[in-house]
Amino acid sequence: MVRLSSASPDESPAALVAGVPPGPRATGGWWRVGRMVGRRLLLGLLTLWVVSLVIFLSTELLPGDLAAKILGQSATPETLAALRERLGLNDPAPLRYWNWLSGAVVGDFGTALASGRPVGDLIAGRLGSTLFLALYAAALSIPLSLLLGVLCALWRGSLFDRAANALTLTSISFPEFFVGYILIFLLAQGGWFPSMARVSPGMGLGATLHATFLPALTLTLVVTAHMMRMTRAALINLLASPYIEMARLKGLSPLRVILRHALPNALAPIINVVALNLAYLITGVVVVEAVFVYPGLGQLMVDSVANRDLPVVQAAALLFAAAYVLLNLLADVLSTLSNPRLMHRR
Repeated sequence: MVRLSSASPDESPAALVAGVPPGPRATGGWWRVGRMVGRRLLLGLLTLWVVSLVIFLSTELLPGDLAAKILGQSATPETLAALRERLGLNDPAPLRYWNWLSGAVVGDFGTALASGRPVGDLIAGRLGSTLFLALYAAALSIPLSLLLGVLCALWRGSLFDRAANALTLTSISFPEFFVGYILIFLLAQGGWFPSMARVSPGMGLGATLHATFLPALTLTLVVTAHMMRMTRAALINLLASPYIEMARLKGLSPLRVILRHALPNALAPIINVVALNLAYLITGVVVVEAVFVYPGLGQLMVDSVANRDLPVVQAAALLFAAAYVLLNLLADVLSTLSNPRLMHRR
């Protein structure tokens, strides 16, 4: 039963949730979270194993001879045979899969065929750029989505609400590369931002943010709609709750009711969708990096597919899958921790 008679207008909404006593969380809640994390980790490991099988089989089914692709048409049969033996192409497929997977578990992804460098070194040099772009887009999209969601819930049914929903749905309806080309046409033609996101280690933070603004804005437009609509829907559902009606009867302004009482109780679904979209930002940069020629892990993966550099393709795909699985786990944990009803025994 919700106790509202003794609640002041500034009382924390967590204390107003049914059956949730104030004070520290119970041990049983943490035990349930630990069990959930353990189950999700096991499921994530199983998912990664299945994904590794799909990645390996997909690269195995690619047409053509890898050795002939590397050496060219002028290679002699003896040279092709020697290269196949060196690359292990003559080994059975299960043995080659085991060798690749056992090396990947300890961080050894092999040697890149195009450059001869260790795959781990190539990925380490590009992973930081991809994470920077994803964090840049997250810093733009998360505050924008929350602000639009709160304003749309506050002014539900207004012209602003309908316009914001129409614009965000339009942006999410287009594929990333189309949004990127539209932004290049609108913002790069006038010289405001570069059409190619060229960054170098010696660039300052301001120059880097300017050079990567268009790819970050592309990712922002793609993910904002989902987060904004989830925030709006969660707040609108809570606005019909009895404790919200009580807060209104006490004379609180609509904005204060949403920010002080509704938004904290809507954090669980909002945090879940934010974490899921962060996972998309990490894995969805492949197309955006290719459009803007951004030197990240996605661009490396695209170039490696064109060059038939299979060790790099396999390693990059496995890392993207691992990032997605871990961020999904983070979404489940954070949504559980932010919901007091799941943390306390009934």
